[in-house]
Amino acid sequence: MKLLLSALATAVFCCLLGTAAAHGQAPAPPNPYDSARFSWRKPVPRARLRPLRPDRPGVTESPFTVDAGHFQLEMDGLRLLQEPGDGADAPAQRTWHLAYTTLKLGLSRRTDLQLELPVFAAQAQRPAGADWQDRTRGFGDLTLRLKHNFLGDDQQGPLALAAIGYLRLPTGTGALSDQRPEYGLLLPANVELNDVYNLEAQLEADLNYDPEAGRRYVRLVPSVALDRSFGPRLGLLLEGAFPWDTAQRRWQAQLNVAPTFNLGENLQFDIGTHLALNGRTEREYFAGFTLRR
Repeated sequence: MKLLLSALATAVFCCLLGTAAAHGQAPAPPNPYDSARFSWRKPVPRARLRPLRPDRPGVTESPFTVDAGHFQLEMDGLRLLQEPGDGADAPAQRTWHLAYTTLKLGLSRRTDLQLELPVFAAQAQRPAGADWQDRTRGFGDLTLRLKHNFLGDDQQGPLALAAIGYLRLPTGTGALSDQRPEYGLLLPANVELNDVYNLEAQLEADLNYDPEAGRRYVRLVPSVALDRSFGPRLGLLLEGAFPWDTAQRRWQAQLNVAPTFNLGENLQFDIGTHLALNGRTEREYFAGFTLRR
């Protein structure tokens, strides 16, 4: 009886193998990042969205794009920038940003479109030995950005690379505007070291305009960051940024520290500071959030 049952089981198994061979393997599930399937008109299903990877809070931005057909809001609720000046030709400067907003739309598998809206800013200057003066309030310069990922946007490997090009338009109020269009290119990279640590790096090149000097200058900002996860809800970003431009012709150095708080798959809060490591380097303090729809 046992021999009969064994023979019958073997025959059934062979029949199943023969059927699978005749009809081929079952089709693989569709790739949620396939640009032929999803676009800004045909969104990726919400159940198949990738983990939230915003560009904020550091200088080093993310090489990952917004999923096709979805919106992402990244906002500085409040940001304070303080530039110490040198006491002579360059006065100290203080700028407050409220609701500095970046809107993003995923266009395809590897590309998203971004719009920066500096809703409100207040700026003041203080020459050496004087009080704060030359106060200006209003809207800042609007920026159009396009991000394209070249490697790793499916998050299936340890390395991801992208390019971000931008055009800044002189739409701001008075001293809050640079008065000429400005251009730039950012090259962010991300290396996933393990489940806890991510190493990030970026090179930024800007062609800016100095309205006081009436000329353009080149600004370079290399940066490197280490992102540490303390579980699904808490993270910490440690970053070094080193701006240099042809106007001042000297390097600046910042140490940036920013904890992040994930309140769900589509909402992240952050606070942080950019600490000056040498003279004439801006210090920043900020609090903001990211929301995906």
